[in-house]
Amino acid sequence: MSADANQTALKPLNLSCTNTDCPNDLHCFLQKKAKASRSGGGPCRECGKDLVEFSRVQARDLKDVKNTFESLSREWIRHEFWERPIDQHAINHARRKGRQAIRDNLAAKRIRQSVGSAQNPREGQQTSYEGNVLYYAQHAVAACCRKCIEYWHGIPKGSDLTEDQIDYLVSLVLLYVDKRMPDLAEGPINVPPIRRTSKNMSNG
Repeated sequence: MSADANQTALKPLNLSCTNTDCPNDLHCFLQKKAKASRSGGGPCRECGKDLVEFSRVQARDLKDVKNTFESLSREWIRHEFWERPIDQHAINHARRKGRQAIRDNLAAKRIRQSVGSAQNPREGQQTSYEGNVLYYAQHAVAACCRKCIEYWHGIPKGSDLTEDQIDYLVSLVLLYVDKRMPDLAEGPINVPPIRRTSKNMSNG
């Protein structure tokens, strides 16, 4: 879906990593503490369906990325960020930067700053839901916090990410951007700021 098509109003941001809609095949694979294992992910915590081959996802093989993305999209929170319209501020930000800057610098910088360290005082809250297409990408590919990285990608929380691990997560993020914003120009373009309407101003 092109960015230009994503102009519809966003649903309210009532989002949680543990949300489920099992009748519609949207699950949560984060295990409850009593059932957590070293490998992290497992059957849906709500309905018990075992739908993801986590050992395959945790092999972190980009040649198998189709399976990885299909597996991720079975989880309610990941599916939400694969499907929800990208907000206009995020679209405009990406256009002002251009695909090359996102690919060459911005995606890696974002991963390093938000999840690269084993110690983050904002762990679990370091990735916003709106305003930057990279935020959408991180939630969609489970690179938004160290907890999600651990149970999806098998990378322990207790140590800084290695260069190979960073490169892998960056690759997933960039593939997401390519899929969601296929018409994004290589270089930056001038995009006028969004003007605040009188209605917006009255709402603060």
